[in-house]
Amino acid sequence: HNHYETDMNNQSNQSHLNNEPTFASSSFATPNYEEELDSLGLESDATAEIDEVAGVAFIEASPSPTTASPVDLSAIYEFLGSKTPDAWIKAAINDLPTIIQDHANCEKKAAGTAMNLIFRYEFSHNLQCKLAQLIREEMLHYEQVIKLMNERGQSWQYLSAGRYAKGMLKQKRTHEPAAMIDVLIIGAFIEARSCERFAALAEAIDDDRLARYYRYLLKSESRHFEDYLALAQELAGEDISGRVAVFRQVESALICSPDPDLRFHSGLPV
Repeated sequence: HNHYETDMNNQSNQSHLNNEPTFASSSFATPNYEEELDSLGLESDATAEIDEVAGVAFIEASPSPTTASPVDLSAIYEFLGSKTPDAWIKAAINDLPTIIQDHANCEKKAAGTAMNLIFRYEFSHNLQCKLAQLIREEMLHYEQVIKLMNERGQSWQYLSAGRYAKGMLKQKRTHEPAAMIDVLIIGAFIEARSCERFAALAEAIDDDRLARYYRYLLKSESRHFEDYLALAQELAGEDISGRVAVFRQVESALICSPDPDLRFHSGLPV
């Protein structure tokens, strides 16, 4: 899903759209996880591994429902302040290698950001557990994406970070615990937008295998959004809706305003 990019965006934030976003669908069926990974050829040893660093054996197994289960995305659509512009979807379809490459970058950055948070905020047991799970999942997704790239004959290429996450981080408060609360809220928006874009691409691309993989990712990405938001609320100990509203406006402006660089979380193509 999403994520913490490092390039500065000097463009000022534009005003939030007043109209409520409309989304085509709020529910997508997710496949049987083990069968789907096997059919996609993306099964990984990471789904059953020994955590030798911690000295503890654990099994990280994907859930395996007997039938496809729907993922309700209505909470994500309600959380976001705008829908992905059709122009972005069209540009993404016309340049899937860039989108896939940046998706790999995002998975790696998400894991790295979560690891940094684990070291910086060791006081919260719940936060530590949630972030540890997120790191494992993000790195598994990273492995899956680079396998897809290899199978598609797509070599790794350098892509500079886009403006998206940095544009939101500019609004982060500098004192604790407010800074941490803001970072977690930003994480929620990144994961929610990732989920929304996976769903949009899955519906639009003429590539069945890639579409199936994006649908497969919806369940974990939607859970990551909820986890980040719940952690922010827990840490704050008070209503965070005001801060969420601030970042909703900033995030929507970044998504809906002209953006010269096509990235997974970029704005309106120019």
